[in-house]
Amino acid sequence: MSELNTAVQEPKAHPRRKQKEKKPNSLWSDAWYDLRRNKVFLVGTAIAILLILMAIMPGVFAPQNPLACNLVDARQGISSEHWFGIDNQGCDTFSRVIHGARISILVGLLTSVVTGLVGGVLGLIAGFYGRWVDVILSRLAEIFFAIPSILGALLLLSAVGRDAAGVWTVVLALAILAWPMVLRIMRAAVITAKSQDYVTAARALGASPFRISVRHILPNAVAPVIVVCTMNLGVFIAGEAALSFLGVGIQSPNISWGLMIADARNRFLMAPEPLIFPAIFLSITVLSFVMIGDAVRDALDPKLR
Repeated sequence: MSELNTAVQEPKAHPRRKQKEKKPNSLWSDAWYDLRRNKVFLVGTAIAILLILMAIMPGVFAPQNPLACNLVDARQGISSEHWFGIDNQGCDTFSRVIHGARISILVGLLTSVVTGLVGGVLGLIAGFYGRWVDVILSRLAEIFFAIPSILGALLLLSAVGRDAAGVWTVVLALAILAWPMVLRIMRAAVITAKSQDYVTAARALGASPFRISVRHILPNAVAPVIVVCTMNLGVFIAGEAALSFLGVGIQSPNISWGLMIADARNRFLMAPEPLIFPAIFLSITVLSFVMIGDAVRDALDPKLR
């Protein structure tokens, strides 16, 4: 008998490929993906970054001293040495506009942070604990919410006096009347998140109230607060300019766009540049932060997906 030598072909041993389970994208990763492709967000962010750099390093953009004034040269027009002309006090308008960005943007950022922290923490407490805690905080917020922001800040700064008016005084005056809006938004988001299954599961596993509120509820409820605080940046910058224009905000020798507009209004027909250019920079700054806020709102709102 002839033996048949059959070649037994063994199957090739393929190395096991580690298939990584694709994790579902979080809200923040999806939002960042959308923001990177949003032209409105990119344009607004580019303008905001330029303005922030201008506020941090004003000497790089305007090497002239904004406080070096000469009344003999007052109200001169645009020239090669003075791009924005000279104001009523004989100061270079371009240098003062660049240096004025620091206080205006600083007030807007600080007020947004203060209102976000105060309103966010109180809204988290009110929404999580409910009952009498919610009633007290909600009624307190309604008292402040009923007062118009600019009018209330005007009264507060008038009571404090011009001598005590400064950056933190203006920030506190605006924040005292703006935190109730953040509280109401945070409270509503916390109440919605508190009824979700993952919160029930955390309670069943014995998690403490602090851990549940900070670890599970806060990350899922903070998105609306971030949107509101971002959009309010421009509102607070405009509010600071309005208070300085009315004479109760930032005082000389500090430089603010609102203060510059107030100083130039009486000689507008003779020298319009000292009023026009601060107003243009103020409008661009407010518009840039509003653009960023709108884009962030669209990216973080799941209903718009």
